[in-house]
Amino acid sequence: MCDNHNKNYTRRDFLTKTTLGMGALSLGAMIDPTSIFGNAPKGIPTDFGTGGVLGQPHFAPKAKRIIYLFQSGAPSQLDLFDYKPLLNKMQGQDLPESVHGGQRLTGMTSGQASLPLAGTLSKFNQYGDSGAWMTNLMPYTSKIVDELCFIKSMYTEAINHDPAITFIQTGSQLPGRPSMGSWLSYGLGTDNKNLPEFVVLVTKGKTGGQPLYSRLWGNGFLPSQHQGVQFRAGKDPVLYLTNPPGVDAKGRREQLDYLQKLEQLNHNDIGDPEILARMAQYEMAFRMQTSVPEIMDTADEPDYIYDMYGEDSKIPGTFAANALLARRLAERDVKFIQLYHQGWDQHGNLPNALNRQCKDTDQATAALIKDLKQRGMLEDTLVIWGGEFGRTNYSQGQLTATNFGRDHHGKCFTIFMAGAGIKGGVTLGATDDFGFNITQRPVHVHDFQATVMHLLGIDHERLTFKFQGRRYRLTDVHGEVVKEILA
Repeated sequence: MCDNHNKNYTRRDFLTKTTLGMGALSLGAMIDPTSIFGNAPKGIPTDFGTGGVLGQPHFAPKAKRIIYLFQSGAPSQLDLFDYKPLLNKMQGQDLPESVHGGQRLTGMTSGQASLPLAGTLSKFNQYGDSGAWMTNLMPYTSKIVDELCFIKSMYTEAINHDPAITFIQTGSQLPGRPSMGSWLSYGLGTDNKNLPEFVVLVTKGKTGGQPLYSRLWGNGFLPSQHQGVQFRAGKDPVLYLTNPPGVDAKGRREQLDYLQKLEQLNHNDIGDPEILARMAQYEMAFRMQTSVPEIMDTADEPDYIYDMYGEDSKIPGTFAANALLARRLAERDVKFIQLYHQGWDQHGNLPNALNRQCKDTDQATAALIKDLKQRGMLEDTLVIWGGEFGRTNYSQGQLTATNFGRDHHGKCFTIFMAGAGIKGGVTLGATDDFGFNITQRPVHVHDFQATVMHLLGIDHERLTFKFQGRRYRLTDVHGEVVKEILA
């Protein structure tokens, strides 16, 4: 009897039926995640995300959500955080070969006759009880240094912008891998059924420097519902979300109901899980027609909040306005909120350009962290600030007393973090007196990614996706949690 049954049950039947079952499970999780996975494992709070492929985090998380303030173009660590007075003393002298050590240079400076050391024109002071060194170009952030954890020994193999940004966002220098936010969406699911798990905000009008591609917040080979959703300034925050003329909410609901029936029939025939992903996206878009306008309308914010974030917070699309939106999204339990701010690629005119960038971002960055703290949200919100690599200690092109530029430098750079699970008032790692090589506690990009996932309760080695015969993860085959910065 078993043999006869097996003969009538083909491999195609088996794959179709099992795919449908997994797809229905996935769709059900997106529509009502709490109904599928039951109770959380012991020690894991039930409000820390459900509906992802993991069902629940691997262990009790410290962070419930992330706000990543990505500074595209690579801020100069030597002019902002990594104080090196020796560079001012040796201004104009050639970088010693013993320090350079034959390291790889970009094509923009590899042909220079000399590599003249460039000191900083900004003033450095120590701030807070921690005594952290910081530039005077960031007066607001300097007041909250005891909330911050500086990692001054970050490094990457990438030396140009596109592979470097792709690497820190996706774990690979090559395009096509899922972004960090997509991995977290895939693993942990959603805490708010009316908003995406992964939202992207890009400062408007920052056209100079390196471009930003939507693949940086793409889903790669993960199901498409895990890609980041970009919210824009203007009357249509999400493209193609608004109903066309003559279509009301009731008509749209009826249309989606019939479409869902057709798509389910289509899925029953071919078993493609992307059909279910598309259905889930349609349903999310319908709910977002109400939730997105509400989240984007900041008119109910009190005046003191606008004063805290700065005048720019009243101008949609600015970094300050996006920082305020990030807090509003975090309040509604969006899991991964990514802000991109371009303009840090200062190969020339660094002193003036750096000053402008700091004015655009400093007050709002500090305000966001203070705002989260005053609402009791910083304890479960992780805030990250940083770019894709650092800048050289020597000048690209002509060096003068008032002007210079810095080339790319991947061998050491600085980021800072604050909030959930992170020690405040701490500096990890160090570079040599020239700010060129790491001397204490190197932290690779994959280590950073592993640490972020750890704070959300994920073992980075255990969240994988099989694609083209291989199991992939965000950290590839590398990465160790940076335990020294964990609270």
